[in-house]
Amino acid sequence: MAPKFDANEVKVVFLRQYGGEQAPSSVLAPKVGPLGMSPKKVGDDIVKGTSTWKGIRVTVKLTIQNRAAKVDVEPNATSLVIKQLKEPLRDRKKVKNIKHSGNLTKAQLFEIVRQMRYKSLAKEFKGTVKEVLGTCNAVGCTVEGMKPTALQAAIDNDEFDCPEK
Repeated sequence: MAPKFDANEVKVVFLRQYGGEQAPSSVLAPKVGPLGMSPKKVGDDIVKGTSTWKGIRVTVKLTIQNRAAKVDVEPNATSLVIKQLKEPLRDRKKVKNIKHSGNLTKAQLFEIVRQMRYKSLAKEFKGTVKEVLGTCNAVGCTVEGMKPTALQAAIDNDEFDCPEK
């Protein structure tokens, strides 16, 4: 027999999802079905909660308590960088292997780093800056018109000034 349902128990489910889009029920059903939730209802909640991240893949944290789902977006460095580039929406079925060839300012970079700081394993702020610069390199964008790898070397040589926080 299945264990008795506890109304006060909090379950947390993480999903990778395109913002503002309905997840297929086949993806949601195995994760939320055993918790007594309707995948369609949870999918609608996710669409509402991720509407500001339209077309960008983000991690969604579902906190489920008493058969009610609370949606939180936990953005990673890649999705924050792509959002800052303010690129137009694209049709994922037709446009593949896109190169994000935008440019970030120093202020935008530090804003992303401040949002990522709590997740980072680096001891100092400049270590987190280097982590985000690595993500910029992977995405294919530049920072202040320079390649991210050149900025990482400049941070190592104390030529690029980073704030303490």
